[in-house]
Amino acid sequence: MLKTGILNPQINSLLSRVRHTNTLVIADRGFPFWPMIETVDISVVDDLPTVLQVLKAIRPTFEIGKAWMAQEFLKANNPKIRAAFTDALQGITLNHEPHIEFKKRVPHAIGLIRTGDTTQYANMILESA
Repeated sequence: MLKTGILNPQINSLLSRVRHTNTLVIADRGFPFWPMIETVDISVVDDLPTVLQVLKAIRPTFEIGKAWMAQEFLKANNPKIRAAFTDALQGITLNHEPHIEFKKRVPHAIGLIRTGDTTQYANMILESA
């Protein structure tokens, strides 16, 4: 029985299949369903868990080289929220692009973890290093 790290077996399985330069999506509660990629839905209620909570949980064992978020995130959220995301992605190259372009990257991901996050445009695509 696992006692530390990621305890969710679906997330463990998904993370173990992400290889060098593959991508993983961590999405908010409103992100569209993509039938062509595996989705692990861990949403419980609004903001449980959040995108940042999932990111914090996977960072110790998941090496991230790059990340993408929608440019709209910057306009839709206040400085405190933007700073929390910047801090959580410290040391990772973060690219902001129009949401329409961001969505074009999603079908190429190995999988998607859906959270209960209500932060506007909190979705991120993580590329393994």
